[in-house]
Amino acid sequence: MFMHNKNLCRMASKYMKMNINRSFANICSQTGNLAGSVRNLSGQPQPKTGILMLNMGGPQNTDQVHDYLLRIMTDRDMIQLPVQSRLGPWIAQRRTPEVQKKYKEIGGGSPILKWTELQGKLMCEKLDKISPETAPHKHYVGFRYVNPLTENTLAEIEKDKPERLVLFSQYPQYSCATSGSSFNSIFTHYRNTYVRTLQKISLVYKLVSPFSNLPSDIKWSIIDRWGTHPLLIKTFAQRIRDELAKFVETKRNDVVILFTAHSLPLKAVNRGDAYPSEIGASVHMVMQELGQTNPYSLAWQSKVGPLPWLAPATDDAIKGYVKQGLKNFILVPIAFVNEHIETLHELDIEYCDELAKEVGVEEIRRAAAPNDHPLFIDALSNIVADHLKSEQAVNPKFLMRCPMCSNPRCRESKRWYQQLCSQ
Repeated sequence: MFMHNKNLCRMASKYMKMNINRSFANICSQTGNLAGSVRNLSGQPQPKTGILMLNMGGPQNTDQVHDYLLRIMTDRDMIQLPVQSRLGPWIAQRRTPEVQKKYKEIGGGSPILKWTELQGKLMCEKLDKISPETAPHKHYVGFRYVNPLTENTLAEIEKDKPERLVLFSQYPQYSCATSGSSFNSIFTHYRNTYVRTLQKISLVYKLVSPFSNLPSDIKWSIIDRWGTHPLLIKTFAQRIRDELAKFVETKRNDVVILFTAHSLPLKAVNRGDAYPSEIGASVHMVMQELGQTNPYSLAWQSKVGPLPWLAPATDDAIKGYVKQGLKNFILVPIAFVNEHIETLHELDIEYCDELAKEVGVEEIRRAAAPNDHPLFIDALSNIVADHLKSEQAVNPKFLMRCPMCSNPRCRESKRWYQQLCSQ
């Protein structure tokens, strides 16, 4: 009797799962068909390949600063705080006026969206030429903390229904706090969407695995890291050469090339986050491309809070070298692909202007971010084109967790992506 009932329960559960998935697919199909009709009426070509460019984003005006900070301070992938649901909003509220002031000093808002849209447009124009078999290509922008938010962009992609979608992290070097947070947010979005769908059709979520909600009719793949790509390295090297040429010849070979990247809490490093080693690899490759022409070092910027982070801090490194008699510098933002507050304010205003005057720097320059440099656009388009030709939908390294990972959402997310990219 017990075995008979157990089998009946299994059959019932299987039947309900099939119907749940069928209902969910029908809802998505109806939404897609409606969107397709609108798209055809508008005359816009349906993209064959979509490229979702993932980044942190930045407020386009000072009114967006509070919500931007709030999303950062309540994201446990980015930062872990005690009593985060209360402390995070308090910190965001407290820091808003100071951060708004900084944005006003660089023109009133972040240029990340402008640069990302331009990079995506130029990338897709080149992809249409070098990879016609996967054309037309369309870029999408998905920001983690400000509009266009990734979850809203995913809805746009589902309406467009490309045959393929590439999730392209715009952080060249991978960190759980940046790239990882963006990828986890996509998993969370689909998991939450599925739960809401089940609630609408009055079914029990517990009967269904969260992995049942795999987006259908689109072939998904991931570009998660590319910090040593030859064309990216050439871009950074050229940006440095451009600044070196502005120093008088008698000083040029003694200029310190100071690479700077966003810092990371040591507790994240100790869990096994790959970010510091990947930053180091990028630095090594750039100096190799330059032929080891100058003294160089790596420092870390933008520390927040009292806990220990990667060191030395960029400002401390400048002070230390000046005390040693080295007074000419080029700052190189090695982890950023476009200008934003940490280049335009922290590096340009706080270090190259205010700190330089304070400590007696003779000459200090800052290498521009890759932005729309032709070599960088070639890098983006070649990375995607090579990826589309590859049979590998996801890098095995991406599916690994840090050796000391304690984040259950990360575990679920990696399993979800493994299934998603094997469809």
